[in-house]
Amino acid sequence: MVRTETTTLTIRNVESRLQERLRIRAAQHGRSMEAELRQILADVLDSATVAEPDLATAIKRRMAPLGGIDDLPPHPPVPVGAPLAFDW
Repeated sequence: MVRTETTTLTIRNVESRLQERLRIRAAQHGRSMEAELRQILADVLDSATVAEPDLATAIKRRMAPLGGIDDLPPHPPVPVGAPLAFDW
């Protein structure tokens, strides 16, 4: 048997509209509101293990609502100078 540690969380300032929706959802699933919250947290956090995209993908996704970046011309090549020499 695997023993898991538990802790108590307190959530303050929950809108009454959300509390009512939680109460209804819990009743639909035959659980207490507390058990329903535990299940919601487990479902959301278990599905959130998707790997983060690389930087280019993240930028593309961020710019998509603004028209995207696919039509931007590529940046022109920049010549690189000789490396600095240090005489010690």
